Amino acid sequence: MSTVYLIPAALQEDGLTAIPSYITDSIRQCAVFFVENERTTRRYFKQLWKTCLPGQDIVIDDYEWINMTEDHATALFREKLKEGKIIGIVSEAGCPGVADPGQALVAIAQEMNVAVKPLVGPSSILLALMASGMNGQQFKFNGYLPIDNQQRVKALKELEAESAKKNCTQLFIETPYRNNQLIEAVLKTGHPNSLFCIAVDLTGPTEWVKTKTIAQWQKEKPELHKRPAIFLLQAR
Repeated sequence: MSTVYLIPAALQEDGLTAIPSYITDSIRQCAVFFVENERTTRRYFKQLWKTCLPGQDIVIDDYEWINMTEDHATALFREKLKEGKIIGIVSEAGCPGVADPGQALVAIAQEMNVAVKPLVGPSSILLALMASGMNGQQFKFNGYLPIDNQQRVKALKELEAESAKKNCTQLFIETPYRNNQLIEAVLKTGHPNSLFCIAVDLTGPTEWVKTKTIAQWQKEKPELHKRPAIFLLQAR
């Protein structure tokens, strides 16, 4: 009978210690992997084996690999489930199905009444929220904000207003090479007393998470060009 394992991936190449060692047991049970990027997932598995199972190897070519973002991926996924295959879904980083295209495949598995096994691993959304000191009872992940400056400012104002109305934490991300522009927009748009948290390089050796008011950040603006980060905003 088919089973779908949701296999977490490291947020940083040097952050493999955040991946529980038992993940390798689930990987070995799989026959097929649906992944965002086969090359990086193969490299990730090899590194994981070196870290968790030194002296042992994974025979990468023993598995079937399918790109989950391809047009025919959902049809292939249904086919593999009907064949009773044990399937692993692997994101580029973090947990499959959370801010991730794997969600569409998981929905199909649920529709077909197939067992879905979520495995423990790092999620930048939860790690940042945990360390922020912001409201962890009510929060919303908003993904990427608009690139256009006027639209981005409008979106930030709406997020801050919603945060004030609902007493909730707003989370969002940006492509790393546009981090500085996003921070600049937040500091120009937000209320001075609103809390703004920046979480950088999570699970990596240069990780830091800091929460300050926007007024405080304006005096100490960070340089985050090309560094993976997630941002949190809470009005008060």
